[in-house]
Formats: sequence, C-alpha cells, structure tokens
Amino acid sequence: MKPIRGRNVVVVGTQWGDEGKGKLVDWLTESSQGVVRFQGGHNAGHTLVINGVKTALHLIPSGIMRAGVKCYIGNGVVLSMSKLLDEIAGLEKAGVEVRSRLRISEACPLILSYHVALDVAREAAIESSGNAKIGTTGRGIGPAYEDKIARRALRLQDLKNPIKFAEKLKTNLELHNHVLKHFLHAPEINFDEVLAEALEHAKQVLPMAADVSRELNDANLNGANLLFEGAQGTLLDVDHGTYPFVTSSNCVAGNAAAGAGVGPGMLHYILGITKAYCTRVGGGPFPTELDWETPGTVGYHLSSVGAEKGVTTGRSRRCGWFDAALLKRSAQVNGLSGLCITKLDVLDGLEHLELCTGYMLDGEETDILPMGADEIAKCKPIYERMQGWSQTTVGVTDYSKLPIEARLYLQRIEQVTGVPIHLVSTSPDRDHTILIQHPFLA
Repeated sequence: MKPIRGRNVVVVGTQWGDEGKGKLVDWLTESSQGVVRFQGGHNAGHTLVINGVKTALHLIPSGIMRAGVKCYIGNGVVLSMSKLLDEIAGLEKAGVEVRSRLRISEACPLILSYHVALDVAREAAIESSGNAKIGTTGRGIGPAYEDKIARRALRLQDLKNPIKFAEKLKTNLELHNHVLKHFLHAPEINFDEVLAEALEHAKQVLPMAADVSRELNDANLNGANLLFEGAQGTLLDVDHGTYPFVTSSNCVAGNAAAGAGVGPGMLHYILGITKAYCTRVGGGPFPTELDWETPGTVGYHLSSVGAEKGVTTGRSRRCGWFDAALLKRSAQVNGLSGLCITKLDVLDGLEHLELCTGYMLDGEETDILPMGADEIAKCKPIYERMQGWSQTTVGVTDYSKLPIEARLYLQRIEQVTGVPIHLVSTSPDRDHTILIQHPFLA
C-alpha cells in the first residue's frame, strides 16, 4: 500500500527531549518529499545511525540524509549562521549535498555573539545568587527569542541591506552591552566584529534563503508529502512544560503551523516520540527520576546502556522510570495520533519494570502531570510493577518476535495513556524499526 499523496506528518517529542526523533524522521523521510524544522535552534541535537555510521545534526532537518529530499528551516527557528555553516561543512565532507536542497525562511531571527554572551552571563549570575540554574545550553537561544518577541530581532532578510542591518545592529548592541556591562558584569561585545562576521556569513547563507511558507504550500498543492520535525520535547515547551525549567519556544505539534507558515489543516497526523523510560537534561522537576550515577542501580543501567549523554552539550541525562501520566499531558496538548516507543532494547535484562500511572499530590491522586514546576516537584509517583525480560530485543523488526513481557509492557502503556503505539524502535539503526501502522497511510 503506497503513501497517500499530499499527506503531512508532524513528529514531536513527548517527554523532555532526546527521545530519538532524528532516527524516526530519517526513517519516515523515505515516504516524504520534504522535511521541515519549525522551532528551536542549535540547542537541539538529533543523532542518526545509518549503516553503522553516526551523524549528529543540530539545525539542519534530519531528512538531509536522504538524497533528493528537500529540507526547510522555518520561521520559528532562531538561526546561528556560523553553526549552520559548520554543520553544512561537516555534511559536505561526508559527501552529502546540502546547499541545493536546503531552504531557509527569510523570517528566521538571527543568533549573534551577544545573544550567547547574555545567555552564559545570566546563567552564571543565577548560579552565583544561589538559585537553581535553568540549565540552558548557553547557545543564545533564549536571548534571541526575547529579541524576536520584543520586535528588535535581526532577521535573515535584514542582511539583504547591509546598511540598514548595521543600523539595527548598533541599536541592539547599545542595549545589550549596557546589560552585559552594568547588570551582568560581563565583557561587552565589539560592534565591528559582529557586523563583519554576519556580513561574511551572509554571502553563503542568503543564497539558501526563501519564502518557506509559500514553498511548503505549493509543495502540498502539488501532492508532496511533508514531514514536520520538532526539536526538544513537549515538557520543555515554554507554555506547556515544566515552567520555568523550559526552552524558549513552543515545542508542541500546533506550532508546526505557526513555525513553518502553513495552515493547521495541513497537519494530518501527529506522531509522538517517547522513550521506553524517561530522561531529562538540565534543571527542573522529574517525578520518576532514579539514582543514575551509582553503578549497579537501575538508573545507572539506563544511563550506561542507553548512552544517555546530550548530543549538543555532552551533559549526562538524568534517568528514570517511564511516566505514563506525563505522556497523558503530552497527548492532551499535542493531539497525538499515535506513538513511537524508542530504546525498548535498553530495558533488556531488567528483572522488573516500574510504570508510573499517576501521582499523589497534596494528599490526592491525579492521573495527569500538573502544569508548572512547583506542583510537579511535589508529585510522588504511583507505580505499577511489571515483569521484565531477559531476551534481547536489539534489531527486532517484527512485533510478534518481541518477548511476551515486552509486548505486555507496551500494551499497558497504550491502555494507561489512551494512545495507540504505531512504531517501536529497537536500536539506533535506521532499519531496526517495528512498523505497526504507517503514519503516511490513512
């Protein structure tokens, strides 16, 4: 059965990011003609393993690893031109053609060196005051989004007029250097250096600039299948996540429309990616967190076997049991059509599993994650113990070949969350995927 023409799929993370979206986007790209990144910046990291070769992507959509597929960076993305060009250079060195296939929205706000300086200085100031750090990647994402919301952002299209770009840059630097010097007690940023670097990068980036909204709508009218790729995860969404320990953009499926310039009616299927357990990078509450640093513990098993280190930062990820109540919140705000469970193989060899089905909060039981960090920090998980399995699931591509205990575990996740599982990933490799229902098929 062939995919329906003109059918579009949104892929979102349902936890705190790092769910393995990159592999699934790459796998689904076989059925699509275009892949769209619609939010975030180079604070995201997607790792793909193809024929045993590992590739890490941060800004460029994962579909770039499929020859002939168009890739789009939408207006909802904040763009570091220097990091983009570094990523392009790495892909080209590996023999991947990028520039003729990559289209970047002219409306993308730019991340410049003063955004990075502000990000780093703020985190340092928070830490020195004794408060809990947000845990940003220090890459200037938040300050760049602040400029966007304050309507002072320099956008990619501004580089078409270097004189006006310089005028806007000067005004912005006067403001941000004042904050850096007098409030954050950090070094100021040199205007001439920022301008020279931006204009030099523009020579390579502007040829890839486009009206992405129009191109996507035209592609849809011409019957192309489009894949919308989210970064981070639902619980890091600035509105719906564990605020204030969140990222600076909307990570939920609905933002695929606003962040790419398409109507919501063009989003036909929402695929939620979720690990078979939970992880989190950075600060913030994590109800099912285990001791993941002590050898011999279950948490250490998840961390070591799952190779749980951030693709972008290299920081160790905090690890814990699967949280179905968290997933119910994600299903609610994303309108999930189906789930893909990743890293099932990491659970191989565990004698038993604990599945969080709800919480005790202020003496009362709730079956869905509350909103806001303060309430979540008070949640005590309610666990349901399930039998583990000793057989390996690595590389299994047939659902019926999974151990019966693994199938019961997956079925229980479906029952508790109310969302059907349509895909299961059994290793990082592209081909190690169990297909139950294809998102591009009605």
